[in-house]
Amino acid sequence: MPSFERESQRIVIAGASSLLGAELKSLLEESQFAGWDFRLLGEEDAAGTLTEAGGEPAVIQPVEEGSFDRARFVFFTGSAEFTKANRTGAKRAGTKTVDLSGEMEVENASLMWFPKLDELLGREFPADAPAYAIPSAAGTAAAMLALALSKCDARKIAFEWFQPVSEAGRAGIEELESQTGQLLSFQSVGQPVFDAQIAFNMLDRYGSASRLKLEAVRERVRLEARVCAGRNAVAPSIQVIHAPVFYGMTFSACAELAPGADARTIAKACSDAGFALRGPGDTAPNNVSAAGEKVIQLAAPEEESSNPGSWWFWGAADNTRLPAANAVKLAERLA
Repeated sequence: MPSFERESQRIVIAGASSLLGAELKSLLEESQFAGWDFRLLGEEDAAGTLTEAGGEPAVIQPVEEGSFDRARFVFFTGSAEFTKANRTGAKRAGTKTVDLSGEMEVENASLMWFPKLDELLGREFPADAPAYAIPSAAGTAAAMLALALSKCDARKIAFEWFQPVSEAGRAGIEELESQTGQLLSFQSVGQPVFDAQIAFNMLDRYGSASRLKLEAVRERVRLEARVCAGRNAVAPSIQVIHAPVFYGMTFSACAELAPGADARTIAKACSDAGFALRGPGDTAPNNVSAAGEKVIQLAAPEEESSNPGSWWFWGAADNTRLPAANAVKLAERLA
């Protein structure tokens, strides 16, 4: 590692105008990196936006020659296309690259990481990887559940999560808000982002004219779960459903486990994997309870009465804070 990289206190957030970028910046400023030099880069439509960093006014800059120079860490938090266009520049600058956009997950040189994964896989912390990828909240939950239930000899796992519109950024949030008001006023709804009625509606795909494809999101999470779990666990069958909510990812899963598995053993395996378990009498995890949390909440597992050996799981996570918090934890390990 070059000496400047070891000594540098510069952090570049590439995609700083996104919801994920803003959440990451906020958490970094509350971490051991408070007081470091933050360089905020944005996609073309966000360049010039006034924000703040470290309590001081800051302007989101476009990516230019030298934007990644002398950076200790570069975090990609924008679109996959933005990451693809700029990852070479970050690599050439010799920085530690952390991708939260999903673009670099397909590269063998990019190592996926979340807290507990090293322990679950029985490996040492990979401090020398050239680049790292932080899985999405759904991918992290699917992988954690698969690895936890491998301790209970899982034969099959079906995992379905309910995606909020905030995964489409501020434009997605504004479209849900707009459509909700229009429908309550008996007006026709605008559909520029999703090309579909997303308010008061559940969908397994958006309109054909939408740039957002739930099929692509599903494939990303399948990849994340498969790569993270590796050969240590059965690969879950995965589905995604649009939910008409602003924030928070909830999920439902059904697993076929070895005969004789009991609720206490299953719950312990899930707790050891990193889930924050709720007791049988507690309020079930939901979008509101997960807001602002850095962990994945999980309800007590319930056995399917009509099919002994099958177990139901229900959980929730903050879809922006969870991956952002995991990225900060990774940087703290690397630093």
